Amino acid sequence: MDNTVTLIGNLVEDPELRHTGSNIPMANIRIAVNRRYRDRSDQWQEQTSFFGGTLWRDQAENAAQSLSKGDRVILSGTLEQRNWENNEGEKRSVVEIRIDDIA
Repeated sequence: MDNTVTLIGNLVEDPELRHTGSNIPMANIRIAVNRRYRDRSDQWQEQTSFFGGTLWRDQAENAAQSLSKGDRVILSGTLEQRNWENNEGEKRSVVEIRIDDIA
């Protein structure tokens, strides 16, 4: 089963470049995706959704050098769910995008 997604939006912040323990570059990005629609009373409404994703290796370094907050981007990748437990013992979960392509 394929879970590929494509999103078009604007960067919420500059890409955050880091390196793993084995020195592999990775960049976290967050984008805002806006959707305009007419409600039942025929008035225009706008809804904004925020999505996070991760780039790896050369793409991570390129994004960190060439992209900045507010830039419009199109990205595609796969959805991944990450689970963890916080300091208070509460279970948490987030769905993120493992980005394959970004422009």
